[in-house]
Amino acid sequence: MTGQPREQGVKSGLVVDFDDNTLLSALFGDHDQNLVRLEQQLGVSLTTRGNRVLIGGEEDLCIRARGILNGLYQRLEQGLPVSKREVDDAIRLGDSSSAAGSVVIQTRKRAIQPRSPNQIHYARFLMDRELVFGIGPAGTGKTYLAVAAAVSMLLARQVDRIVLSRPAVEAGERLGFLPGDMRDKVDPYLRPLYDALYDMLPAEQVAKKLETGEIEVAPLAFMRGRTLANAFVILDEAQNTTPVQMKMLLTRLGENSRMAITGDLSQVDLPRGMKSGLREAIEVLKDIDEIAFTWFDARDVVRHPLVTRIVRAYARQPELFEADRDQTP
Repeated sequence: MTGQPREQGVKSGLVVDFDDNTLLSALFGDHDQNLVRLEQQLGVSLTTRGNRVLIGGEEDLCIRARGILNGLYQRLEQGLPVSKREVDDAIRLGDSSSAAGSVVIQTRKRAIQPRSPNQIHYARFLMDRELVFGIGPAGTGKTYLAVAAAVSMLLARQVDRIVLSRPAVEAGERLGFLPGDMRDKVDPYLRPLYDALYDMLPAEQVAKKLETGEIEVAPLAFMRGRTLANAFVILDEAQNTTPVQMKMLLTRLGENSRMAITGDLSQVDLPRGMKSGLREAIEVLKDIDEIAFTWFDARDVVRHPLVTRIVRAYARQPELFEADRDQTP
């Protein structure tokens, strides 16, 4: 018999019985490593007896551990993997873990699930709203989830094409004159968008869709004068747009189109004294109910755990950015 785990309250904590014994080796991990990680992170004790897990510790922590085990067990029932990463994600999500399981963005190569509470809200906005802003530090999944949503909608024929764009602003470097045609010149700026595409579609399909125009990758300057209908438009690195550029892009939104704007206001590479178009758009558009804003922080970083600590360290000393920009010619 399969289904939800049966839970019983006991004086020393909680007991959870799992119906499908064949899933337990994956749930517990090699040498019970998943359970050990839960014990270390939550401060509870976990004891296995057949298909039963005894959870000991403070009541609120026991309840949290039970919810995480339930969520991981549900993943296994759905045929999804449970590894160290999924365990860490479940711990970070806490009570939102069951909600995360209901948000899946399907692409050709993989099913993508949000990995933090903010990512859950953001993923839902991307699927439901016509204009979405994702704002926060590097590594929080802003661009990756937006590309995933765009690919999913293209495959489902909800849109006819994807338009990916970034402002061609150098991040404090001088690249000089680049060789090649226009695509060769702008590709270095757009490489993160290509990386996301190749993670979701086979390489030959990416190449074919770029050739046919189903996927278009272009610098922001190429958007002027166009109306982008039946498209999913993504503007990455939006903090490096000017107010004029941002307004220009926002007014390109056409019939049956969606737009995702992503950026990090702590990494503005515009000349000093020039206001970021992203910052101005937030101020101007914040009261329009149909527009969704998701604010990410270090808790949403899904790269190497050290990146989270790096983001937090820099966030504690924002004046360093200003001093650096003062010295920029």
